[in-house]
Order: sequence, then structure tokens, then C-alpha cells
Amino acid sequence: MASIKDVAAAAGVSVATVSRVLNDHPSVSAHARERVLAAVEKLGYRPNAVARSLRTDQTRTLGLVISDVLNPYFTELARSVEVEARLLGYSVIIGNADERPDLQDHHVRTLLDRRIDGLLVSPTDGCSPLMADAARAGTPMVFVDRWIADMDVPVVRSDGRGAVRDLVAHLYGLGHRRLAIIAGPAATTTGQERIEAFREGLTEHGLDLPDVYIGQGDFQAGSGRRVTEAFLDLPEPPEVVFAADNLMALGALDAVRARGLRVPDDLALVAFDDIPWFVHTDPPITAIAQPTGELGRAAVRALVDRIEGRTPESVTLPARLVVRRSCGELPATNRSQS
Repeated sequence: MASIKDVAAAAGVSVATVSRVLNDHPSVSAHARERVLAAVEKLGYRPNAVARSLRTDQTRTLGLVISDVLNPYFTELARSVEVEARLLGYSVIIGNADERPDLQDHHVRTLLDRRIDGLLVSPTDGCSPLMADAARAGTPMVFVDRWIADMDVPVVRSDGRGAVRDLVAHLYGLGHRRLAIIAGPAATTTGQERIEAFREGLTEHGLDLPDVYIGQGDFQAGSGRRVTEAFLDLPEPPEVVFAADNLMALGALDAVRARGLRVPDDLALVAFDDIPWFVHTDPPITAIAQPTGELGRAAVRALVDRIEGRTPESVTLPARLVVRRSCGELPATNRSQS
């Protein structure tokens, strides 16, 4: 493998001149720059990234800590982050927290030790002294999808509240009155926001949310099955189950089928976080879709702004309701009027 000394010899310049060309220093003449770049291409020289980071105090590397890599939503989010970062000249190191605060902090600590230039995090809960200390110390940081309250860190997220209220209005229009929710962990901002928005939407239509219609999930399929089974065992089961995450919705669907029941004939089902699988389930599942790809891209741009000394604003993008067949169809009288 060619060294910087080989490039200098081939171009007929000093090693210092080669270094200045590679770092885009303006003091090199155009003629010398052309000779160096030609030698670099001919020899296939690749600069030592570690050595360069020691000189420039930059690694051109971003850290991304996501809540659950097995969740299709976070898989798509991570992919969009990696693509946008690459376009901007950065690499990405990904850590999977598996919805565990201790594992999240392990990844954050490891990434900081690797001297990343900036950190993107979707927090597993509402508290992390480690991240708070890192932010106060000046580590460029951006929260994506979820956030930690009282931390001076930009947040890139979608408007879940508006979409959930749209969902409740849709279900009310279909004639449903007994609506239940499989909520996410209360320690997460998205878990709190979705149940609050659901309750607000019900109130707008004069409906209550009894305690027996609130099930506590953990953003995993198993909790969706467990909570739905409990709903079905009630003396008066709900007409609709709203799963506050896609994996819990799949678990709910499994629970309905295990009882020999059908969606939406026996129980309507709707989910937060649309995923490609929902088109292929039987029936296709109504879901709230977040602009996942744009969230990832916007988060990278905000983080790079911070790294380069600019002050990015928090970003909130609209989510939208995607209506399919899992909640039933409009009553005939409503269809005739529409």
C-alpha cells in the first residue's frame, strides 16, 4: 500500500506539501496540487483516517443510538441516517439499546470514547445523567423521535398528537365507541404523548377511557399479545384496540387469531408507526405513518449544523393516518352521504 512518502516522491514535492493538499490548505500552488492529486490517483493512496483525526481533532464519524434495531421503524430510521451522513462526508457507528437505559448509556459512553464528532440518540427513557453531562460538556447532540425533557438538545420528531386525534375522529366516524389502547412505556416521551393524545381525542368526541381499556405495553410484540388477551377477557371487551407501536399491533393481531376471532369483525385494530408489513397482513392494518426517512435526514443535518458551529432549530414533521381495512368500513348511511 502506498504511503504519503511515495506520493511525495512521485509528485516531486515534500511530504508537507502532500499533507497540505490532502487537507485542502490554500497555500499550495495549483500546479503542485495537480501533481499531488495525480500521484494520489495513480498510486491509489488512502490517507490514514486515525492519523488525520489526531491532526484535525475530527473523526468525520457520527454516533447513532437507537432504541430497538429489530423494530422496522428504527431500522428504516438508521438507514436514512447512514445515507444522509455518507452524502455529507460522515460515517456512522450504530448502537442498539434494546429499550434498556443501561445498554443505551453503555453505547453512548463507548461512542464518546471513540471521539465521534456528534451523537444522535432516540432515548429509551426520560433520564440519562451521562448524556446530560456530555451535552453540558459541549458534545454536539440531537435527539430523534424521542427526547429527554429539560435538556438543551434539538429534537427532530413527528407530530404524533395531531395524527392520533385524526385517528380517533376516524374511528368515531366508523361508529366505534369503546376504544382501548396498548400504551408504550410511560418513561418514554412518545409513550406519554400517544396516550395523552388518545385521551384528548376521545374527550373531543364525548368518550371516556376507562382504566380497564388502558393496557401497559413495552413496544414489543409479546406485550401486545398479553394486553389484547386481557382486553378480550373483559365482560365488555373494547370494539377497537389502538396499539401505540407497530410490534405491539402485530402481537395484538396474533392474540385475536389465537382466539379464533377476526379483525375487524370481532375487534378492530390500528397501530402507530406504519410499516411495509401492514399492507400484507389479513386484513391490512390502519396505521399512523411517520415520515421516517425525512426524520433521519433532518436529524443528520441538524447534528452537522451543531458540529460546524451553527445553532439548529428543533424540527417537527407531520405524521398522517393511513386508512386500511382493519377498522371496518363506514356505515352505509355515511357512505351514501359522502
